[in-house]
Amino acid sequence: MTDSERNEADTLRVLIATDNHVGYLEKDPIRGDDSFETFEEILKLAQAQQVDMILLGGDLFHDNRPSRKCMHTMMKLLRRYCMGDKPCSIYIASDQSVNFPDEFASANYLDPNYNISMPIFSIHGNHDDPSGDGNLCALDLLSVTGLVNYFGKSPSVDNIEVQPILLKKGETKLALYGLGNVRDERLHRSWRSKNVRFIRPAEDIDAWFNLMVLHQNRTMHSSTNYIPEAFLDEFLDLIIWGHEHECLIDPTHSGYQFQISQPGSSVATSLCEGEAVPKHVAILQLNKLEFSMEKIRLKTVRPFQMSEVVLSSVEGLSPADSKKCHEHLVDEVNELIRRAEIDWEESHSGDSQIPSMPLPLIRLKVEYSGGYEAFNPHRFGQRFVDKVANPKEVLRFYRKRKTPEQRPRKGHNALPLLNDLDAAIPERLDMVKVEDLVQGFLTELDILPEKEFEDAVKMFIDKDDRDAIKEFVDDSVKRLCTRLETHDTSNEEELRVQAARDKQARAETYARENANDDRVLMAKRKYVSEDNEFDNDSDEDEGRSRRPTKRSKTNTATDDGESSSIPSRARGRGRGRGRGRGRARGAGTALPSRINEEEDDDAVMIASSDDEENHQTPPRTLPRQTRLTDTVSRTPRASTSAQTTTPTASNTNREHNRSATTNQNNQNPNPVRSATRTPAAPVDDDDEDMFGLLSDPEISGSQVVSQPRRRRAR
Repeated sequence: MTDSERNEADTLRVLIATDNHVGYLEKDPIRGDDSFETFEEILKLAQAQQVDMILLGGDLFHDNRPSRKCMHTMMKLLRRYCMGDKPCSIYIASDQSVNFPDEFASANYLDPNYNISMPIFSIHGNHDDPSGDGNLCALDLLSVTGLVNYFGKSPSVDNIEVQPILLKKGETKLALYGLGNVRDERLHRSWRSKNVRFIRPAEDIDAWFNLMVLHQNRTMHSSTNYIPEAFLDEFLDLIIWGHEHECLIDPTHSGYQFQISQPGSSVATSLCEGEAVPKHVAILQLNKLEFSMEKIRLKTVRPFQMSEVVLSSVEGLSPADSKKCHEHLVDEVNELIRRAEIDWEESHSGDSQIPSMPLPLIRLKVEYSGGYEAFNPHRFGQRFVDKVANPKEVLRFYRKRKTPEQRPRKGHNALPLLNDLDAAIPERLDMVKVEDLVQGFLTELDILPEKEFEDAVKMFIDKDDRDAIKEFVDDSVKRLCTRLETHDTSNEEELRVQAARDKQARAETYARENANDDRVLMAKRKYVSEDNEFDNDSDEDEGRSRRPTKRSKTNTATDDGESSSIPSRARGRGRGRGRGRGRARGAGTALPSRINEEEDDDAVMIASSDDEENHQTPPRTLPRQTRLTDTVSRTPRASTSAQTTTPTASNTNREHNRSATTNQNNQNPNPVRSATRTPAAPVDDDDEDMFGLLSDPEISGSQVVSQPRRRRAR
């Protein structure tokens, strides 16, 4: 074998994408197929680049309950591009019953009933998170049909264990960590309380490249409504950050030992600055401990151009001459259309034939303070029908932001603000939310608690749970009737007083159990998950896109909207130890990577005791599991102390049988040579500790097994 062939045999190639939002605006006559076409382009790129696997960072689907058309199209694409006779050379060394805790407990490409040539690994996001009957999501359907490997689903948000999928190709070892979306406030609290643990391999701990994919707020929306980079453990080498829609895909150093890549979305779900950045995916090439990322621009994405005009600063315009203002805005929109055409031609400059440009997305923000009047955006957009894809949303009027003392809080005094005829219409509509209006009416109810009712309404809207309101009302009425039956009185006033007391007691219990504004649907529904609480935000928050800290000068597009998440309730399943079908048995112990000084008992993961047995189950043999170590939640700048682990026996061989009629492809993984790591780079601690995270005693005091090292991107 030549050096080039040996290097190729040790190189793991992964296509990385996040926030595909398949099914977004699927009923729109113009933009309905955008998400499907772009996702198909991603699959074509993966096939053309001959990647070993695809890694998705959440929000594969836009809707929590995708339509039949959406699911049919998705399954058709996955079957077309991911199935085939090409053998998959990835070897899984971890316990698959823990990585994929379902009935089958196996990666799809290791199932003898499927021919998977290009496996997809995905976590869930805030749009396609588990909910409803059985605490399932759309990814569970794709997983049980053998089309996607769904991982990163935590049964509890109060005690999270992030188990790695240990992947090997030749001498390259990848520990893939994934954490599906959890409501940011709840996850923030769990991290600060040291209730987030990372399980690490116990063998050759320094030989593994540690990659984590998560789907959370990266920019700070409030003190707890995001996940600080300081929370992430420094043993990690690369973070794939989903949920943020602005494409910042080039790996950047975060001030800690790891690097962060933010791929962004593949389809624009809001008209803001962050979404106007060109969309990319990346090819990660990992060889032992060295990695490189090649970004590839997506060419099927609908062109999007955005600009801003301040009417008071335009020479020659006057508030009294509305016609001239109108003509100026028309010229600005035409210029944006011309820019979209130029950008489309540049993005396809390498193609043999440039395809015709689809109708572009255009957004012109108009600042009209200084006596100017806003006019009807819909009427203005009629001029651009058949010229842009969003004629009704071309213009967005706004005024200069007031100071925090002057600016009314969104949702505060919603009814008076809506009825204020002196306020401008855009401000009135922008500051008032429908749920605030609903809440104003709910306060007049005598029986139903407002917050629980509000969450039931949100579950009905956000999760398309048609039974949420009905079951909440039925449960509330039933509980109240049961309590009133114990009171031997028919006096209407006494019954009303007792109902008010019961409502108040239930509201206090609800508020106490959901402190920190963690709103949970508390109705005891038979199918809701008991511990999981996932985020569900809306997309159209263009006016609230935020600026990433020390990352970009453009506003960041995220999925964050104003709607709170509604939890799904189902009995959480603990760490699985059951034997999965077609899986070899192995034993493992655990050693702490970062040890809490107050904890003596570390979690231990043990499979079975016959570690040395080369157990084969025709027609496919799976490897024994690699031992894992337990790590408590990371604290920044923890002290380090070297510890060693005892390696187990050499790896067993694995057979790749695509089906009963396909050829066997036996792979004998070579023993991994110990890799020499580069010295750890010093951490700059000038003023990164904005919120006391580095010195907070609640998240400090942990230790690490091995000195973390910075990875170099080629």
